[in-house]
Amino acid sequence: MPAARGRLIALEGIDGCGKSTQAKAVAAALGARLTHEPGATPLGSLLRQVLLTPDTPPPTPRAEALLMAADRAEHVAEVIEPALAPGGWVVTDRYSGSTIAYQGYGRGLDVAGLAELVAWATAGVAADLSVLVDVPVEVAAARLAQGARRGRGADRMERLGPEFAARVREGFLAQAAADEGRWVVVDGTGEAAAITAHIVEAVRARLGPEPERRR
Repeated sequence: MPAARGRLIALEGIDGCGKSTQAKAVAAALGARLTHEPGATPLGSLLRQVLLTPDTPPPTPRAEALLMAADRAEHVAEVIEPALAPGGWVVTDRYSGSTIAYQGYGRGLDVAGLAELVAWATAGVAADLSVLVDVPVEVAAARLAQGARRGRGADRMERLGPEFAARVREGFLAQAAADEGRWVVVDGTGEAAAITAHIVEAVRARLGPEPERRR
């Protein structure tokens, strides 16, 4: 019998919410492939520099959306789909929800048009579950400031300020409210291990046990 198709779990949220930390921990707990956007492929790494490096010329909002779509198309073809096809599980740090939140709500581009772009770029590969790690904008800003004090430079998106971050957060919350069957919202302000446990519990409740536990 061929293996059942795997599951794709996307960790989403504003910059500074802690989703990257959670993506690593959740992937480890589930025995899943960990990946990220943008930049998970050789082409994606080049696109990430164009998109996020502060000292390069900024793309226009529409160009930014198209570059994000190009990164995702390559990501799906080269990383996600090959892992899902034989039954593997994948945890990605950002996926389609980020385009709607950042380029739609944040940049003000047409959300319906972006949704069509996302569907085309991914060839219809949607997240089985999107987990929004939600924190207030001021909490995220404080975390980013702490990272800066430790020598971590802010990327282009992280430099857009609290008003932009508030619009992006609104975009994530709107998506989660509109599709509760495919989204889970978790409070990202608590202790990291407790947040991880909450996410893993939610994933298993929605998607069933990970492959190792099915044997």
